[in-house]
Amino acid sequence: MPSFDIASKVDLQTLDNAINTVKKEIENRFDFKNSHVVISLNKKDYIVNLEAESDMKLKQVIDVIISRSMKQGIDANAFDFEKDAYPSGKVVKKEVSVRNGLKQDDAKKIVKLIKDSGLKVQAAIMDNIVRVTGKKIDDLQEVMALCRNGNLGFSLQFDNMKS
Repeated sequence: MPSFDIASKVDLQTLDNAINTVKKEIENRFDFKNSHVVISLNKKDYIVNLEAESDMKLKQVIDVIISRSMKQGIDANAFDFEKDAYPSGKVVKKEVSVRNGLKQDDAKKIVKLIKDSGLKVQAAIMDNIVRVTGKKIDDLQEVMALCRNGNLGFSLQFDNMKS
């Protein structure tokens, strides 16, 4: 039976390249001359630590991160900007986590979306992926289109297609 996996992951090397590109751009921008900006990537926990002089500069850094990562092929929904920035002395700090792997709630949303569609496929949650199986490849392609257009709020990749 044909099957494929739905995952939400970010390649660490691509993320590292995007963050390094952001650092270079911030260093060369005129509006950031002689200002305190620190951008670091915690590769183990997939967390980007940001530090800037003001809230406005922090927002500009976030805009650069989104644009540069999208050029590298990372979806903007992969970043979790929910945590508020907090002041620390004369600087403003922010932790931006990168979503890597589907959380249980997100996987349940995907399975519910597939079951509500009425397509003749089975969806099963396996650790941090959702495996979808069906009798026809056309049904699986409809599930992919459904997930892309579902506005779930996080990035999805479709892997391991077997027929």
